[in-house]
Formats: sequence, C-alpha cells, structure tokens
Amino acid sequence: MAETVLKDSIPPYHEEAEMATLGALLLNFSVDLLDEVQQLVRPQDFFKGAHQNIFRAINSLHEKGEGVDLLTITGELTSTGFLEKSGGAAYVASLTSRVPTSANVSYYAKIVQETSIRRSLLNAARHIISDAHDDSRETRLIIEDAEKSIFELNDSQSRGELKPAREVIQKTIETIESRYRTKEGFTGIPSGFDALDNLTSGFQNSEMTILGARPSIGKTALALSMATNIAVKNRIPCGFFTLEMSEVSLMMRVVSAESKINSNNLRTGLLRPTDFNKLTEAAGRIYESPLILQDTPNIPLLDLRSLARKMVTKHGVRIIFIDYIGLISPEDSSQPRHEQISQISRSLKALARELDVPIVALSQVGRQSEGKAPSLADLRESGALEQDADLVLFLHRDRIIDRDDDQHENSPVVKTELIVAKQRNGPTDTVNVAFIPQFTRFENLSYDDR
Repeated sequence: MAETVLKDSIPPYHEEAEMATLGALLLNFSVDLLDEVQQLVRPQDFFKGAHQNIFRAINSLHEKGEGVDLLTITGELTSTGFLEKSGGAAYVASLTSRVPTSANVSYYAKIVQETSIRRSLLNAARHIISDAHDDSRETRLIIEDAEKSIFELNDSQSRGELKPAREVIQKTIETIESRYRTKEGFTGIPSGFDALDNLTSGFQNSEMTILGARPSIGKTALALSMATNIAVKNRIPCGFFTLEMSEVSLMMRVVSAESKINSNNLRTGLLRPTDFNKLTEAAGRIYESPLILQDTPNIPLLDLRSLARKMVTKHGVRIIFIDYIGLISPEDSSQPRHEQISQISRSLKALARELDVPIVALSQVGRQSEGKAPSLADLRESGALEQDADLVLFLHRDRIIDRDDDQHENSPVVKTELIVAKQRNGPTDTVNVAFIPQFTRFENLSYDDR
C-alpha cells in the first residue's frame, strides 16, 4: 500500500525525453523538425518550467523568422527575463549533449506527450475526488463535470493534420467503390421515407436536425415512425428521449404502428381475437430491435447529455431523437426563455459533434404559423434553433386530421407536407408523406398518391 501511495504522489514525468526533444531542436534545428514536435506537444506538455520556457523561446524565434541555435535562444530567454529561470546559459547548452540523435525527435516528443496526458488525467481525477467530497454540490453536477473533463482532455490532445490530395482521393475512391458494391443509397442513416432520404442522403453524423410543427400535427408520430424504421426495420441502434409521454404510452404507439391495430382499440382493450397474432408478431420484432427509450419528464440538460453519452458508449446508439426541446430543463432557469432555448440548442449541437451521431430534436412552431406552411422564422422562442440546426424539417397539414377517435377507423391515408426548410449541405424542397390516423403512423406515399 505504501508503494502505491508513493507512486501515485509522483507525477508521470520523463526528464530524459524532455531534454532530448529540446536538445534535438537546438542541435540540428530545421522547420521540418520543429513541425514534427509541434504536431505532438505544446509548451505546457513539458513538466519542468525551464523546459516550457525554452520551448516557448524556440517557437517565438521561429515565428519572428530568426534562426534557432544556442546563441539566439540564450538571447531570447535573456530579453524575456527567463534565462535564469530556465537554468542559465550553461543548462541550455547542456541539452545538446543529452540527445543521441535528432532523427528520433518524434519518438522523444511522443514520450513527452504521453506523460503530459497522464498528468492531466491525474489532475482531473483529483478534481473529481475533491468535488465528490464537497457536500454543497449536487451529485449530478459532479458527474457531468467529471464526464466533461475527460471528453475535454481527449479533445485537447487532438491535433490538426494536413493531408495531400493523393491520400484523400484514394480514401474517397475507396468509399465510392464500397458504396457501389453494397448498393447503399445514402451516406447517412436513412429515415425510411424515400423522398426525404433522396433529398438529404439520410441523417448525417455530428449534425443536429430540428423537426417542427404546431401542436397535434404529428411531430411525435413522425419521429417515432422514423425511429422504428431505423431500429425495428434496419436494426440500427436508436435512442429516443420522450419527455412528454411515458415510455408505456410511447410504446403503445409503436405497437399500434407495427401491428397495424387501431391505437384506440389498444388503449381501450377492445381487441378482436385475430388482433393477438398481429400483436405477438409486432411485439417480437420490437423486442429484438435496438431501440433505447428514456422517459424522464422535464429532464435537466446535464442529465440528458450524460444519458446520451451512455446510450452511445453502452448501447452503441447511432442516432438520437429528443421529444421535445421545450421540455428540457436548462442549467440556469433564471435566464430569459429565449436565452434558455439558445443554451439548450448550442448544447445539443455540441453534443452531436462530441458523440459523432445525428441528433433529431422536436420543437413547436409559433402560433403565427397556424393555417399556413411554417417557415424558419416560426421556430418558437429562439432564433438559435434556426442558426444551430444543420437540417430543419416542418410538418404541415390540417390539424383536425390528427384527432384520435373512432371516426378514424376507416379514414383514408392523409397526404402531409414534409418541408425541408433548411439543409446546410444540400437543397431545400417539400416532399409528401402519408399519415395513417388509425395507427398514428407515417409511411411513404404510394406513387399514385404523390
């Protein structure tokens, strides 16, 4: 136990690698050599303050277009007042004798990088331990901060990479050939609605989609139809946050849509003997599907982010639906409503990029759109939704069609407009889909009805 405590008390640090990295730059400086090192480490990645100062001085001289050698480095450190803090001229000169060969500078720099990452992990762990002992903080906030610190650490270690066209074109051709062989029609996750997918190529990773409509037009029904197409039909893991309905009520809709049994009959229990075969078959398909539900009402934004991460890491979810934005509790409820929605919108967009999955969030549109096709200006409570979204979809039709009563038992298929009002990387247009009231389900229109 004592050995472990002693080891844990010493930060990971490799003095020889730090000295060899700097020594290689001083011994045989070139722009290419510096570029190799800069791709791996920053000044703060060196453990010793003296080494941080020396590396900053090397970068500074290079940025000013001056040569880098022992004389110029000592001059730069003297002018900035850091020479003595960096061990003096004799220490700087000694670095050149600590490098076996400058050809291995990338190897030395990678060791510096690795030890820096480990120190950062230890530092994050200390903060987590400290927060866990702080009784004044809410547990969920501590968990959110802990998750965020790890993800931020991972992001901070990523470096931009420059690639020649010959490498990119090779990968591009391989992708095209792969899609040709598999006959995949879309680059993203298909919604199951052919006209929409032909226009958007499916839901794209890292993108946020807003699906808007007036109340009772069918936002949830369309989102559920998409989710069941993805999870039940195509077996793609799909997450669904239902903030307005319970998980049982939501599943009742899924069962009705999959079994083609009138949703009102399922709620009242007025089923025919023949319905049970349909019910059993549909339940089996749903049971085997990778559909993950979460039904916390008015869920705090922090909790939603944490559960979304869990969906992706634990269940392999590849797309997330949220029904709906207006029911997410913001981090700061004292802010004006439009600022709360802006914060939620930015957070969901950042979450899509962080998890590298599509996020489809439902939203109501303003009353001013009643009786007409909604537009981007009608998105309710905040212009941030329009700004942050990569794709904005609106549903439009006569609201009375959505009433769920006995008169719909023999109702015909109802043509509904699905408006692509914004697509950051593609065209906008309006496509038509079919709403089937008795099953509360959307489907593709037949060619005769288009």
